[in-house]
Amino acid sequence: MTRIRSVHERVIEAPAEAVGALLDRLSAEDDPIFPTPAWDPMHFDRPLQVGAVGGHGPITYEVTEFEPGHRIRFDMTPPLDGYHEFTVEPLGQGHSRVRHVLELKYSSVGHLGWLAAVKPLHDTIVEEVFDNIERVTTSSLAHPIRHSPRVRLLGALMWAKPETSAIPDHARLIHTALDRPAYQDAYRMPLLPGLPRDPQAWTPILREAFPVIARDDREILLRVDTAGVTARASILVDDTHVWLCTVAAAESLRGRLYWGVVRLGHPFMARLMLRRTHRAFALAAPTAGERELSRRVDAGEMASAREQ
Repeated sequence: MTRIRSVHERVIEAPAEAVGALLDRLSAEDDPIFPTPAWDPMHFDRPLQVGAVGGHGPITYEVTEFEPGHRIRFDMTPPLDGYHEFTVEPLGQGHSRVRHVLELKYSSVGHLGWLAAVKPLHDTIVEEVFDNIERVTTSSLAHPIRHSPRVRLLGALMWAKPETSAIPDHARLIHTALDRPAYQDAYRMPLLPGLPRDPQAWTPILREAFPVIARDDREILLRVDTAGVTARASILVDDTHVWLCTVAAAESLRGRLYWGVVRLGHPFMARLMLRRTHRAFALAAPTAGERELSRRVDAGEMASAREQ
């Protein structure tokens, strides 16, 4: 077995109390520092506390030590053997040091995987956490970390794939779009923090400017007729997912022949377009730190309005 140890640290021009308060909000609904939506969010089966089990993406762990404002340790769950932890150390004069330590045991083969793929992803995610801490506590960030070509490639390969599903009951517009559809499908992806909540914003999924024929607060319905086929596409955004739904009916022999060919590739193309758009939006979204700063500005404006 090979033991690896990875240490990241950064001096922050802010008191330890401010940095520790941000660490205490890891995995919360308004988590201000974990770099989602560019990466899978950190989540647990309960609020952050000893005994909470969860992780991020395929990596799972349990909170085994928690000193609010100072230290959080996560022990890996099998098949991984190791731990990672965040600590905050006061340095005086309004400065502090935040540190992340990861220790793992790997087989020889696993060590090669660590060097080739896991390490560059791990290093990037930790530095983005530090970026968000610095961004929130100082309202500035001079040198944000950039994704290397390898990290961009690994991120693209590992990006979540759309789930196949029945059209959800609350997709009201698509359910009433055609009287007797001969074909229907639906695919969904998680609506991560920072992604658009307006279904209109997701129309680039379809790559073409199809006419909108109906809409409500959560769903937009588009006419996507082609070559004797009457078809409708729906983009639905609910509390947890963004959905791409399709219904179609062929009105003639030509249409049925055409659709008989197109339907073979349609599921692949629908999933591909949804996945590409989902990732593009995630990479372009405001960071967790930027969202936190925006929330603070909004809260300040609301407080000022109440005082007036």
